[in-house]
Amino acid sequence: MTKLVLSDHPRAPYIGRMKEPIISVSGLRGIVGESLTPENATRYCAAFASLLPPGGVVLGRDGRTTGRMLLDAVSAGLRAVGRHVIDADIAATPTVGVLVRHVGAAGGIQVSASHNPAEYNGLKLFNGEGRVIPKPEGMQVIDRYRSGSPAWVPWQQVGRAATVVAAADAHLHTILATVDVERIKRRKFRVLLDANRGSGSLLGRALLEALDCELTVLGEPADGQFEHPAEPTEENLAGVLQSVRTAKAEVGFCQDPDADRLAVIDAAGRYLGEEKTLAMCVDHVLGQTPGPIVTNCSTSRMAEDLATKYGVPFFRSAVGEANVVDLMCEHEAVLGGEGNGGVIDPRVVLVRDSFVGMALLLDAMAAREATIAQLADELPRYEIHKTKASVADGKLPAALAALERHFADATVDKLDGLRFDWPGRWLLVRGSNTEPIVRAIAEAQTAAAAQQLCDAALAALKPFAG
Repeated sequence: MTKLVLSDHPRAPYIGRMKEPIISVSGLRGIVGESLTPENATRYCAAFASLLPPGGVVLGRDGRTTGRMLLDAVSAGLRAVGRHVIDADIAATPTVGVLVRHVGAAGGIQVSASHNPAEYNGLKLFNGEGRVIPKPEGMQVIDRYRSGSPAWVPWQQVGRAATVVAAADAHLHTILATVDVERIKRRKFRVLLDANRGSGSLLGRALLEALDCELTVLGEPADGQFEHPAEPTEENLAGVLQSVRTAKAEVGFCQDPDADRLAVIDAAGRYLGEEKTLAMCVDHVLGQTPGPIVTNCSTSRMAEDLATKYGVPFFRSAVGEANVVDLMCEHEAVLGGEGNGGVIDPRVVLVRDSFVGMALLLDAMAAREATIAQLADELPRYEIHKTKASVADGKLPAALAALERHFADATVDKLDGLRFDWPGRWLLVRGSNTEPIVRAIAEAQTAAAAQQLCDAALAALKPFAG
């Protein structure tokens, strides 16, 4: 028997299931069949549609086995509230953003759980600008989702569905316009692409072939049967590191399932990571088109140092893609992104985009006649350490205040949690949105120094443990 609980949302007595998905201002995610069901997915997307201006809604999915089922449920729900849908089926998250703009849609929805395991899926929302919806719009969707039932329309007003052919074409052409295609083609780069059975292989193969790369693709069928854990970390990519060496590739590109993040491997099978993806792209773009740069407050200091090197403004946002994009738009940034390998190029789409990252890095290698290892080794040198600690209910404000007293010699920024800055090092401590814990991330010029910062934070938080 399903246990029913009363929502604690202050504005609405919605009666729902015991297990709710994890909801943020840009979308939701959960375990399919438990916290994420066709019912709550349909209600959530209907709430989103009720706040959109007139127009159709683009739908895409990242290839997971549950993706088509959820996309069909979402499509039915949208049509049942009177919206026409444009079905792109399997498409990368940035491709959905491009497509929204290309067809003049009112918004878009990507069915994806990003780097979460296969049992998860989720929904990411785009507005008519082809970007992940900003926080105020996201809060309105959450309020509407929790406040009641969808406004179903009579049969005469039910929306129609159309299927998109060659959904990634516009995305491909937009990316190619940002790089020197002929210069890249002349190099005939040997490239290994690991799409891990996500949506990235579709445009990934088309892009790299358009650049005349000698290509090896791993995990090409976009069927969600991941060949290794979904997040492109060094540990998860151990087998791919060897494959890059075996293929004699000059560079390895590794995507997460919805292809908005990019990790990079050099010819020796060395994991360069995700933080360096953005930094190398920043270095290349600023060398050609100086202008403002935006990253979030948990991203490596490398981008800030590069902005200083080129004499351009640097801005730091709160954590979250939507926050980065807000600041990029405000300051007309030439590039932005997050340290998880998410590069955002406003010339293409205001969405994290692994394909943009690949094109820019190949362009940099061709322009400089350099290896990817050389580009990485020229970056400012930093090491990052991450950890977490439990905090008792209600004690987070006191815990953060104790940290501020403990690190009294630092410059303090309260944009998102607490960030402490010293010359050449920093520490960020943020409360989790979903668990009674705080997360700490530190960066310094050595791994030991970064760990020392995190250890000091944990020691100061110990009296407040849950």
